[in-house]
Amino acid sequence: MITCEDILNLKLDGMHLIAGEKGLYRMVSWTYMVQTRPYADHMNRGNFALIVVDYVRFDFKEVAVTLEELNELGISGLAISVVDDREEVPESVRRRADELELPLFYVRWEGASFVDIAQSIGSLIVQTGVQNKKTGDYLYNLLFGYQINDKYVEKISGQFGLDFSRPYRVGVIIIDRKYGINLEQDEHTYEYYADCLNREVNNMKGSSMFMRFLNKFVLLFEARENKEIEHELEQILCTLDNKPQFQGLIKSTCILGAPYRNPRDFGRSYQEAKNLIPKKDMLPNPKKKKVLSASSMGIYKFMFSSGNQREILDYCNEKLRRLEEYDHANGTFLQDTLLEYYMHGFSVGKTADALYIHRNSLQYRLRKIEELLEIELDDYMEYLNLVNCILIKKLMFS
Repeated sequence: MITCEDILNLKLDGMHLIAGEKGLYRMVSWTYMVQTRPYADHMNRGNFALIVVDYVRFDFKEVAVTLEELNELGISGLAISVVDDREEVPESVRRRADELELPLFYVRWEGASFVDIAQSIGSLIVQTGVQNKKTGDYLYNLLFGYQINDKYVEKISGQFGLDFSRPYRVGVIIIDRKYGINLEQDEHTYEYYADCLNREVNNMKGSSMFMRFLNKFVLLFEARENKEIEHELEQILCTLDNKPQFQGLIKSTCILGAPYRNPRDFGRSYQEAKNLIPKKDMLPNPKKKKVLSASSMGIYKFMFSSGNQREILDYCNEKLRRLEEYDHANGTFLQDTLLEYYMHGFSVGKTADALYIHRNSLQYRLRKIEELLEIELDDYMEYLNLVNCILIKKLMFS
């Protein structure tokens, strides 16, 4: 995906930036010629907008109003042309673009036409898409074993600057979405999110290859001892999910496979990450991290690879039997309460908020658990044993 900075770097004849330089990072999905209201019926998030000040539909008073409306709709940038270059863009419009960090371009009337601009931006987007597809095809073959031989590996490492003497690992990014009334707009928002994610991940220090695969996003990157790339990825996902246009609608989690040196093992790293996807919401994650790996399962991963699953399950069933029977008979959630209390650091306030109940209700539940199990919850070894039993059952049946 391209940004307004890429458009600036095209150096189109007669087009130059006059305000909003801090917003050059904004992603551009396509171009949009501003003509009639309501703009939301025609424009998609990320569109680069074009306005002609013809003093019929648009004068600069109308431009100032339109700039606000378009920014609310999520445009990436705005280019203005004035018939016969009759006057300059007012300082008030430039100042507002700076405040909004909205890239504002001026196009000379005798310079590049809007048709030329739209075609140039469209060509750049298509070229970028072709390059992304080429990278994706290489990564697909590398992960799924097609044509993998020494010559093919050498070709990939040479073309993408990879050093396969170092370990690499695969990450699978899963995106969770909430849908509203306008499904078409939801889809445009999702596509814009995907474009932003693509751009951010490709700009990571150690991100080597990235592709969109079915409803997931897959990346291959160098596994460094200080885990700086994992930390950078965590920050990218947190920042992206907290942007106003995505917050509460879209969130993502990255599951990591183990690192390997041999490129023929990268497919195994992918499968390890993929196998954890159904369990991502059940893994112990009290800090709500967005980058998880097989190591997040801790001791649990060994339990599922051994031959004594039946014995483990019988033990867990017996430990939780009284709670399960009580929950089933009374429609309560004592097991969930135990787990949430643990995940929130034994904080009554935080746990009550997470469960949407009053503190007194939480205290009652905890006393009921102690009564049913004939234990004291400040016996942390016993408490941890119960939490392990709950998690093991959740992971086994996910």
